[in-house]
Amino acid sequence: MILIGTSGSSKCDWELIQDNRKVLTLSSSGINPYFHTEDIIEISIRSLGDLLKYIEEIEVVFFYGSGCSSKKLQNIVQRALNQVFIKSHIYVNHDIVAAAFATYEGTSNFTCLMGTGANSCFFDGDIVRQEVPGIDYVLGDEGSGAYFGKILLQSFLRKQLPDEIAADFEETYSLDIHDILQNVYMKPFANVYLASFAQFIHKHKDHPFFRVMLKDGIRKYVEIYLECFPDHKNHAVHFVGSIPYFFEDILKEILVEKEIELGKIIKEPIEKLVQYHINKHFTTK
Repeated sequence: MILIGTSGSSKCDWELIQDNRKVLTLSSSGINPYFHTEDIIEISIRSLGDLLKYIEEIEVVFFYGSGCSSKKLQNIVQRALNQVFIKSHIYVNHDIVAAAFATYEGTSNFTCLMGTGANSCFFDGDIVRQEVPGIDYVLGDEGSGAYFGKILLQSFLRKQLPDEIAADFEETYSLDIHDILQNVYMKPFANVYLASFAQFIHKHKDHPFFRVMLKDGIRKYVEIYLECFPDHKNHAVHFVGSIPYFFEDILKEILVEKEIELGKIIKEPIEKLVQYHINKHFTTK
């Protein structure tokens, strides 16, 4: 049996596969070693009660997560997984690697990740290569859910939202400046909190205020995370995450403007990632 986990900061999806079929599908809270200790990660995994009965049969665990960008950070997750899956081989890597595997179709391509955070890579079937590192929501993550949530809250607090948008925001969330600052500066997982406002943005995505905001943010993402590759116009570009999925029309406008070829858009990488591993480990060549 092989267990595959893909995690953003908000949610972690798990798939247990045997031979060429899925045995179990589960979700847990997000796992990110920037924000979670080994103990918290272990508790999160042990909360998956249905999974625990298969522990003795799981040979390999493949985990791909946000924040797992260095060996030091990967080791935090690996030690936590080792505490639960004591007889399994553990493989931990970055979530951009999962996105690359999930979008791979046998030819070299670029993969752009735009969820709670933002990242990009080029994958030739052998090596996942990045030009610009992900530097998370305080210093970067342009075009991500956290980025757009931050702009929304800034505009609300500075009284720059259109009146009808501000009124709906107040009615929807009943937040004041103290609530917002406490969630951003005093409570954990501020990036997840900021990204949660993407739902409100999607609700009003056709309003001129948000059209401009989304176009500017997605354009900035492309300029930072994609145009850093000199040959970005020579291959299809695939997108993974909630932002390209829910704002596909705006993404397409920017790509046409930039003369970039769009590949496919996937909201969650887990399904395609499972197929990648089935093809790699179970399918007879």
